[in-house]
Amino acid sequence: MARLVMKFGGTSVADIDRIRNVARHVKREVDAGNDVAVVVSAMAGRTNELVAFCRSTSILHDAREYDTVVSAGEQITAGLLAIALQNMGINARSWLGWQIPIHTDAAHGVARITDIRADMLLERFGQGQVAVIAGFQGLAPDNRVATLGRGGSDTSAVAIAAAISAERCDIYTDVDGVYTTDPRIVPTARRLDKVAFEEMLELASLGSKVLQVRSVELAMVHGVRTFVRSSFDDPDAPQTGARNTPIGTLICDEDEIVEKQLVTGIAYTKDEAKITLRRVEDKPGVAAAIFGPLAEAGINVDMISQSKSGRATDMTFTVPTSDYDRSMALIESIRGTVPMESVSGSSEVAKISVVGIGMRSHAGVAAQAFKALASRGINIQLITTSEIKISVLIDAAYTELAMRTLHSIYELDKT
Repeated sequence: MARLVMKFGGTSVADIDRIRNVARHVKREVDAGNDVAVVVSAMAGRTNELVAFCRSTSILHDAREYDTVVSAGEQITAGLLAIALQNMGINARSWLGWQIPIHTDAAHGVARITDIRADMLLERFGQGQVAVIAGFQGLAPDNRVATLGRGGSDTSAVAIAAAISAERCDIYTDVDGVYTTDPRIVPTARRLDKVAFEEMLELASLGSKVLQVRSVELAMVHGVRTFVRSSFDDPDAPQTGARNTPIGTLICDEDEIVEKQLVTGIAYTKDEAKITLRRVEDKPGVAAAIFGPLAEAGINVDMISQSKSGRATDMTFTVPTSDYDRSMALIESIRGTVPMESVSGSSEVAKISVVGIGMRSHAGVAAQAFKALASRGINIQLITTSEIKISVLIDAAYTELAMRTLHSIYELDKT
């Protein structure tokens, strides 16, 4: 008998029929003798609807009341799933964040979990009860509901798994695992059996939409083995595939991966904009004068390149596309104190990233990528690297070609 957390996203609980299908998945695990906690998201589209209600009522709304409204979506799903399970003869009860309780900090709308008291959950497990928990929410220090930000249900699930010492946290979604790259762009992409926490953190932060970044961070810190699988698989079908392994992708410690591939996956994002400052005065404090105001405005600067020429320097960096206009306005506002010849930018760029823990022990991985892209006539505008990652900024028009090229040269389409 194992202790499991099962998390179901918005598409998995989009309507009553899908909620009944989720209940069948839960029943399978209960029938196997497992203690089960289920974490649910709001039904697909419901959170957007609730956010729109807040904004149409008042643009400048109170964050505490915003949390009261948007947390209702998960509450509805939790209650409906508990009813569906009870209808199957399963002892189930819904739980809201404050009932467990899941304690958070005071940052309403983007709260972080500080503590989870799991005593009552464990007590109910002893009574054979399934806990159906509303994700995305907790209890703030002001004794009001607080939400964890978009994708917060994944974070809720991993945090609860850590709190109850679960054997595994199963994240059910609309895909059957983590792939070497986006199969909609590269048809030869294949599902991975295992991915190390560190690799998944890089992939999630670089554009992979399968898991939310904070949930991967939490899983890595607490060593929560996380399994990505599809909620649309038949709950009554055999739950294993080739080599008698579960159908899905296990996110785990690097030590569990016997054969470490050189490259694990290719990620991409078009949510990048490039800004270039020409002939900036080259003296101490200039970088701080440029990037300080951006940081104060909450704008995240990602890739940075600097090229010195005489007493001046050229600087290029990237920001999220949504912050491009604000960033350009801020740079213009400081030109009086930071002399520069010109400012230019473009949002027609994409960041392509190669990720793999095997890079630590192999040389020439970056050179292989650069050579392959050059052979396809793809110009690299910026480069950043880490121990297990290479990211390049290119013209957005070449995104698909670059991904197919890199996927092929690292032989990711081969089993």
